[in-house]
Amino acid sequence: MTEPIKILVTGAAGQIAYSLLYSIAKGDVFGKDQKLTLHLLDITPMMTVLEGVVMELQDCALPLLKEIIATDKEDVAFKDLDVAILVGSMPRREGMERKDLLKANVKIFKSQGTALDKYSKKTVRVVVVGNPANTNCLTALKSAPSIPKENFSCLTRLDHNRAKAQIALRLNVASDDVKNVIIWGNHSSTQYPDVNHATVKLQGKEIGVCQAVKDDHWLKGDFITTVQQRGAAVIKARKLSSAMSAAKAICDHVRNIWFGTPEGEFVSMGVISDGNSYEIPNDLLYSFPVTIKNKIPTIVEGLSIDDFSHEKMNLSAKELIEEKTSASEFLTAA
Repeated sequence: MTEPIKILVTGAAGQIAYSLLYSIAKGDVFGKDQKLTLHLLDITPMMTVLEGVVMELQDCALPLLKEIIATDKEDVAFKDLDVAILVGSMPRREGMERKDLLKANVKIFKSQGTALDKYSKKTVRVVVVGNPANTNCLTALKSAPSIPKENFSCLTRLDHNRAKAQIALRLNVASDDVKNVIIWGNHSSTQYPDVNHATVKLQGKEIGVCQAVKDDHWLKGDFITTVQQRGAAVIKARKLSSAMSAAKAICDHVRNIWFGTPEGEFVSMGVISDGNSYEIPNDLLYSFPVTIKNKIPTIVEGLSIDDFSHEKMNLSAKELIEEKTSASEFLTAA
C-alpha cells in the first residue's frame, strides 16, 4: 500500500460529487492499492448536507479511504493537494446570459486558482468541471502562475463519451469498440464532435467510422446536434442534470491523466493552446485530441482537417476568444 494521495473535490455536496466520490474512494480512478485522503469543499450553507455525504462515505467502510476533510475554507481544502477536481461553480439560472454566468464564476475560479498557487503542491493536477469549464479553467490557470500550465485541463470527456455512445448505438456495437472520436473546442453548443479519425471494430476488423456508418448526412447533421445538445435533452427528460454520466466522465479523464492513454488511442480534453496546433489561437483553453504520458497531455498533431471541420473548429475558437475577453474584463474590474 502506497502513501495516501490528497484529492480535492469542490461542490462536494452537489449531485455530480455524490456520484463521483464513491468511485474515487473505492479505487476506480487511482487504483485498487492507492490509499487516499479526500478533501471536500463547499459553500457554508451546504455544510450540513456535506456532513451527510461524509457520514455516507464513512458508512461505506472503504479500505482505501484514510481520511475525509470536509470544509468551507479554501486554505484547508487546497492544502498539499495531488489532484484538484473543481466541480463546484455558479450554475446558470433562468434568465441569465452566458456573460452573467462568466462574471459570477470568474471570482470563484480566480480565488481557487490563487488558493492552488498558495497552498497546493506544484505538481498538482487540476481538472475543471464547473461551467463554463474552458474559461473557468483558463481563469484558474492564470491565477496560479507557479503551477505549470500543462497541469490544468477541463472536462470535455462527457461529450467525448456521448459521441462514442451515439456511434456505438448507430452501429450496434459496444462503446469500447469505438476509438479516437474528437471533441474540438468549447464545452458548449459550439463544440464540434468529429469522427473523421475515429475507428470502430466490426466483425473483428478496425475500420473508419465514416466508412462504417455510410451516412454523411447523419454524421454532419443529427449526430453533431445530438452530442451538442445531449445535456439539455437529459435535463428535459430527467428534470435534473446529467450527474451520473458527468461523474463517470470525470473518472475517465482523471484516470487517463494518472495512468496515461493506451497505445494508439487519444482522448478529448480542454488544454491550453500554444498557437501551433490546428490554427487555434494562442492562450485559449480549447478541447483537442490528446495522448497522455507521465501525467502530461500532448496534443495529437498532424491530423488532416477538411473545410467543414475547420469551419466548426474556428466557430468554437471564436466563442472562446469572446469568453476570454469577457472574463479578462471582469477580472480587471474586480
